[in-house]
Amino acid sequence: MSYDRSDRRQHPRLQQKLPLSVVANGYDFATTTQNISCAGAYCTIKKYVPPFTKLKVKMSLPCLKNQKPREIECSGVVVRSDDESNGYFNIAIFFNEIKENPRKKIADYVHSCLAGPALQS
Repeated sequence: MSYDRSDRRQHPRLQQKLPLSVVANGYDFATTTQNISCAGAYCTIKKYVPPFTKLKVKMSLPCLKNQKPREIECSGVVVRSDDESNGYFNIAIFFNEIKENPRKKIADYVHSCLAGPALQS
């Protein structure tokens, strides 16, 4: 996992693979994030989903030291969809409907990972 300090985004983005479930237009995709922040995620799926498509997102953040796993559910919207040469599609998801508590859980997780090795084995 890494963080690009030259990234000018408002929220730090963590380069890490986390399991993610995405539901769009009646299709359910099980995938993993390529990166994540409390504002959104970037992942690869098997079907083209156009920009501005609304999504349901579910994920489980790994345990941090002295904490239990945190389940996150929110709504998002595709802000970018890029074709891969292998027939897959990379999509950027903006979490447009997420409550403050889940957003804080993601932010805490990202900050904890960027601060150092805090994950339990």
